Amino acid sequence: MKQEPSTLYAKLLGETASITWNELQSFFAKGALLWVEPSQDLIMVAQAFAENADDRVASWLETAEVGRVSESKAMDLLERDPPLWAVVVAPWVLIQERA
Repeated sequence: MKQEPSTLYAKLLGETASITWNELQSFFAKGALLWVEPSQDLIMVAQAFAENADDRVASWLETAEVGRVSESKAMDLLERDPPLWAVVVAPWVLIQERA
């Protein structure tokens, strides 16, 4: 049963949590982490992944607004240890730095 976007958005928002880089390192090692640039709404991106909105996802990947966490980004996060938001849309964990 497909959920209405507002219901799915609320569900994903409820599943979003604050997390530290240390807690995410195993997901990075598995290649399962996706970085979402602060210019994007983390929950809207997660919703697009959940709904298999390939056109929107492809656009973000192409413009690097969403992408796998690079080694340099991982080192930066390890050194700075900023507060992060994370939401799971299997098999991915989408993360974004908290403002």
